[in-house]
Amino acid sequence: MKFTEMPYTRPDPDAVKADLRDLTDRLRRAESYREARAVFLEKEEKEKRLHTMGSLAHVRHSIDTRDKFYDGEIKFWNRFGPEIEEYGQAWTDALLASPFRKDFESEWGDLLFINAEISRKTFSPGIIADMQKENELVTEYDKLIASAQIPFEGGVYTLSQLGPFRTDPDDARRLAAWKASGKWYKDSQEKLDRIYDELVKVRDTMGRKLGYDGYTQLGYFRMKRNCYTKEDVGRFREAVRKYLVPVADSIIRQQAKRLGKTYPLSFADAALTFRSGNPRPAGTPNEILEQGKAFYDALSPETGEFFRMMLDSGLMDVLSTEGKEGGGYCTSFPLYEVPFIFANFNGTQGDVEVVTHEAGHAFAYWMNRRRIPAECAWPSMEACEVHSMSMEFFGWMNADGFFGPDAEKFKYSHLAGAVTFIPYGTMVDHFQHIIYENPKLTPAGRHAEWKRLLGIYMPWMKLDGEIPFFSEGEGWQRQSHIYSSPFYYIDYCLAQTVALEFWAMIRRRREDAWEHYMAYTKQGGSRTFTGLLAHAGLPSPFDEACLRDVCEAAAQWLASFDLTGIE
Repeated sequence: MKFTEMPYTRPDPDAVKADLRDLTDRLRRAESYREARAVFLEKEEKEKRLHTMGSLAHVRHSIDTRDKFYDGEIKFWNRFGPEIEEYGQAWTDALLASPFRKDFESEWGDLLFINAEISRKTFSPGIIADMQKENELVTEYDKLIASAQIPFEGGVYTLSQLGPFRTDPDDARRLAAWKASGKWYKDSQEKLDRIYDELVKVRDTMGRKLGYDGYTQLGYFRMKRNCYTKEDVGRFREAVRKYLVPVADSIIRQQAKRLGKTYPLSFADAALTFRSGNPRPAGTPNEILEQGKAFYDALSPETGEFFRMMLDSGLMDVLSTEGKEGGGYCTSFPLYEVPFIFANFNGTQGDVEVVTHEAGHAFAYWMNRRRIPAECAWPSMEACEVHSMSMEFFGWMNADGFFGPDAEKFKYSHLAGAVTFIPYGTMVDHFQHIIYENPKLTPAGRHAEWKRLLGIYMPWMKLDGEIPFFSEGEGWQRQSHIYSSPFYYIDYCLAQTVALEFWAMIRRRREDAWEHYMAYTKQGGSRTFTGLLAHAGLPSPFDEACLRDVCEAAAQWLASFDLTGIE
């Protein structure tokens, strides 16, 4: 079934709650594993429909935030989602208390129960109103970003559409584009400050209502961190400062020399990798997707079948249009056993990276779409990002098709970007820990903390006030994850470390790297993040030697890369 043909029906809240009550009662009364198993599988089927309706509403609202019908549906889900948590928790309690737990674990593994124990720590009826408020604030932020209409060179652009101008090789034009986007954020800052201030307060309130000393521990539980702690993350951040920041700094210093610029770089100059311009895709959006088909056909039979299905079923919305939410994501429609990719093509290198990154997520779901329990079709978020960030490096095999004459530029800038991204992503995580440990910080105080962290994690950035918003230490407000998904961003950094391991393996022998990738992917969410890695024969990013080794390998490759003919 094509995406456009998928019917949407708002669920009846009373009927859903009644169903969950009935299923929970029947699970508690089950006198045999066969009976308990049947109830469990019945709930699985009913949740497929519920989750599909929620995903359809979310995607269609993302595609056009001005659509009044789906705007109303998002408001419904923002209220309804927290309301049914109470009934979901009752089911979780019954499952954890089931005398047939060992039977469930024997058939489907123990992770179901590990995650259930964590889930039980994230909710009480007393926070339903707070959860609804949180949802409303995140939606308000998303709609604010989507509403941007920025005048530039006689036209009017969304933030995504302005992207190509912000990497233009002409210094004056590029700077003007950065100033234009910075001005929009600056003009919107009162709203951005107010939304985030309310989010921090409501999240801190939820944490305290649940018995924690703030939001941080609740945030970790909500992210289903089931195999590492904030102390482990803290040590990872230390390793990033020790190994990655110096290497990233050297990469930026070389970039400054290529550009004929003085170190440290302005935000506008840091966005330009080569004097002659950043790599650009060789073709229209449709031609990029056709190259994606060629790439996935060549990669493996499984990926070829998957990507052709995505194209045939219209399961990708990639054009940047007015009223569309920013960014990109992958979600799924479990009722139809298919994933969906949302993106904003804008003529930059990121268009190709979306075809590989988000399709990495989508392929992983496709390989596990029939897994039971359905929640284990996806692993935890850092494990999901391994699928996507590693798939980006497999995309090098079709660099000529994607980028034409810019293929070598792409390889250099992609690897350099992977290395320099980790300090930024780690800074985002460090910032959020500071914010939720100090919920009474004022907006000015938050900006000051971000500016201070820039000096630690990204010392190559010039903070001089030339570009509104960005060079004033306020650019964190453009990072949607900080608003919508607290503590998510470190997942990208952990995954990027593993992806760099895949990059090194691909250089040695691509077939062997693909075998490891498939061994990792086929597990779905059946194990913890570190368990998935170990089972596929991959090192853990929490091992300091892992970060050190990939850092050294990437630095050596970049230093020896032949840039002859590339200005």
